[in-house]
Amino acid sequence: MEITWLGHSCFRIKGRQATVITDPYSPSLGYSLAKPKADIVTVSHQHEGHSYVHGVDGDPRAVVGPGEYEIKGILIIGIATFHDSVRGAKRGKNTIYVMEVDEVTICHLGDLGHVLTDDQVEELGKVDVLLLPVGGVSTVNAATAAEVVRQLEPRVVVPMHYKTPELKWELEPRERFLREMGAQQVDAQPKLTFTRTNLPEGTNIFLLDY
Repeated sequence: MEITWLGHSCFRIKGRQATVITDPYSPSLGYSLAKPKADIVTVSHQHEGHSYVHGVDGDPRAVVGPGEYEIKGILIIGIATFHDSVRGAKRGKNTIYVMEVDEVTICHLGDLGHVLTDDQVEELGKVDVLLLPVGGVSTVNAATAAEVVRQLEPRVVVPMHYKTPELKWELEPRERFLREMGAQQVDAQPKLTFTRTNLPEGTNIFLLDY
């Protein structure tokens, strides 16, 4: 299973049987995204930075909202959450997606805006790889993101949705989250490759180039 970051909250997750694109974004964000090809595309909420489905090639099956989906051998579960800390009163709803790809459990938190409830933690179960927003403003900030990590105890944490030179929106930089986690010196990589047997022990932070 291979993970590539395409910027913002958009990842390419490539398994043996299918490829998933998460939260594709509009060019208005500032990133340059060549039209990626996928079998499945997940949308955490209907915002231009997360739902640009027609920007994905390959006639993918769109997964939008809570529910259980099985597509081309990949099981995806969507769990209802909120885009803010006041039960959606400011920014509405958000969907977390948990997917099994080549026996590795990946959780994409979308634009989560709050710490998880006990029921949500139980529903998510054991997470191997956590794709986590850390830039604040419209999602959890660095401190709350660190708390979510402690709630889920994943083996791999990949920060997303933070300020970069290309992004036109104002978000906090990833360095705040790294300081919260005591991991200031982390080198970015072009991609991550994991199998059931080579996942690291404990909780580890990985940065990806886009």
